[in-house]
Amino acid sequence: MGQAANPITAVVLLLLLSILAGPPPVSAKLKTTTISFNTFTFSDPLKVDPPATISSGALQVTLDTANSAFSSLTNQSGRILYDTPFQLWEGKNDTFSDRVASFNASFLVNIYRLPGSPIAGEGLTFVVAPDLNVPLNSYGEYLGLTNATTDGNASNQILAVELDTFKEDFDPDANHVGLNINSVRSNKTTSLNLTLLELVGPNGTANFFNVWVQYDGVKKVIEVYIAQQANKTDPTPPRPANPILNSTLELRGLVNQVSYFGFSASTSNVTELNCVLRWNLTVEHYSDENQLITKIALAVGIPAVVLLAAAAVAGYFLRKRWLARSNPHILGALKSLPGTPREFQYKDLLKATNKFDEKRKLGQGGFGVVYKGYLANEDLDVAVKVFTRESLKGEDDFLAELTIINRLRHKHLVRLLGWCHKHGKLLLVYEYMPNGSLDKHLFSDAESKPLSWTLRLKIISGVAAALHYLHNEYDQKVVHRDLKASNILLDSDFNAKLGDFGLARALENEKTSYAEAEGMMGTLGYIAPECFHTGKATQQSDVYAFGAVLLEVVCGFKPGTRIGGYQFLVDWVWALHREGRLLEAVDKKLEEDYVVEEAQKILLLGLSCSHPTACERPKTQEIVQILSGSVAVPQVPPFKPAFVWASLPMVEGDSTAATTTNTLSFTTSHYESHSTPMAIESEHQRRHSDSFNTV
Repeated sequence: MGQAANPITAVVLLLLLSILAGPPPVSAKLKTTTISFNTFTFSDPLKVDPPATISSGALQVTLDTANSAFSSLTNQSGRILYDTPFQLWEGKNDTFSDRVASFNASFLVNIYRLPGSPIAGEGLTFVVAPDLNVPLNSYGEYLGLTNATTDGNASNQILAVELDTFKEDFDPDANHVGLNINSVRSNKTTSLNLTLLELVGPNGTANFFNVWVQYDGVKKVIEVYIAQQANKTDPTPPRPANPILNSTLELRGLVNQVSYFGFSASTSNVTELNCVLRWNLTVEHYSDENQLITKIALAVGIPAVVLLAAAAVAGYFLRKRWLARSNPHILGALKSLPGTPREFQYKDLLKATNKFDEKRKLGQGGFGVVYKGYLANEDLDVAVKVFTRESLKGEDDFLAELTIINRLRHKHLVRLLGWCHKHGKLLLVYEYMPNGSLDKHLFSDAESKPLSWTLRLKIISGVAAALHYLHNEYDQKVVHRDLKASNILLDSDFNAKLGDFGLARALENEKTSYAEAEGMMGTLGYIAPECFHTGKATQQSDVYAFGAVLLEVVCGFKPGTRIGGYQFLVDWVWALHREGRLLEAVDKKLEEDYVVEEAQKILLLGLSCSHPTACERPKTQEIVQILSGSVAVPQVPPFKPAFVWASLPMVEGDSTAATTTNTLSFTTSHYESHSTPMAIESEHQRRHSDSFNTV
């Protein structure tokens, strides 16, 4: 008998044959990425091309007078771009396709005329560019886009929406919006003089404008909207019903296939300050990791590909073995896993936590206890999570959490620093959050100062961004499965960071839900109604939990609070909405120190996320846009809809199986009479504490 083929050798040979035969046709996959900046710092993922700078929490796209490194504001040009490019279409430039990327940008700008200046200039643009560099000599009329040599060249691959404040010979006036393609001579312009909107106010007066730039990659249409805002701290006004400028536009072949988004601006002998104070960008772009791997393989050559393939296959089998329940060699698996974070010494963690002193305890739950630690030799505060379930299942919990969070990278997710496995103990080390968890601030004693409205908005916006990243921007779709106030941690500046990935699971490709073999996990009040019947966690059930958090933050009550004759907070808020008394739900501790329009928007968004039917809830992309003010809140019916769910086929994925629809009025009485929620509550009480303050 012949010897069985080595699986690694087989895969390597297949890869080699594939490369020698030429790359196969690959279909790129559409992916949605949303970025949101409510303020700006130098730590943000932005390419700042001097003299552009960041100061006072804003993008100063041309020189800011506060920057003394330059002596003059005249004849300057700058760019500030998001430092990661986006693939805008699939295939070659001349390949016909009905689909290119869509994008939706909204931003708040202040174009400021300095005191004593009779006129201002030159202007500010929102730009799609092929690279991160501002062209030389692009000051004056060239707006940081082109220069005298390159203006009008198709090779510029530039698309820009200009807010022009200076009249050149080719401009209609000194107060207009223009669409620019490879040139500062606009393809289409709209004067603002008839709209009573003035981009630059009188001397020393700050005018603030919200601008929306939306491109539909299916209809091939670009639209620009603009609305004035009284001052920068006011809530974002609704987007106007009609665009100030619109045009048909084919992106394919016009800009670079892989392009950057951001801003450019310029001054000439006349000057102005070109400031961007907020920016939200959603891009539905193409993402193709397989195509990228093929390109790398062809670039590095066949020997490197063999090594890469061997490493990939070995890594696959190692990870599979590592995750297997029967694998007792967890330490070896951890040390061998590519990309595993730092291994901490047990003795160092023991010393850092003063031998896991009870006084250092930050929180406790079903999966472990969290302690504050101090690493003296690094002058670093940390949070150390010690897993308490000393079993193979405990190892599975540990590995599941490490596997997911190890590769997550987002400013609103708690950062994993490392791990430790010693004497049968499993430990994870996280960055320490000095302001603890959100619930501690919402439900503090009456004498402490209540969490301000501004901080509440900041926190929920951060959580929304983190959830959108988990659902759409990470290379695997992740469901958190235990989103609640006690798992939202706050750093020293009260930036929200989502933590506790003990229940989180990554969904396999094309899967939409994760079933928990031991029953539905989570916390009562945050669990979506369909989960009681399906036993599955989905992105929609995460959105339901986020809706509970929104109501909790605005109302100052926990989701399971009995109030106004109702068993749950959401039912009370819905009743107030029906009666036209929605604002009565706002936390009384805030007194009058909140913005009415914002409170109403968030309460309605909370109800929308709490819709009993999963498919009616907004997706995270829409949530981020609603919170930023670029999209209106969905209509919320006055009466809470009945809970509707589709019975699952006997075999998942079997399209021939019969599907039936059932309706149930999911009210307080359902919770009280239905046995499943009570059983789940008991399971939750066994494995989780309401006061579990973890990271």
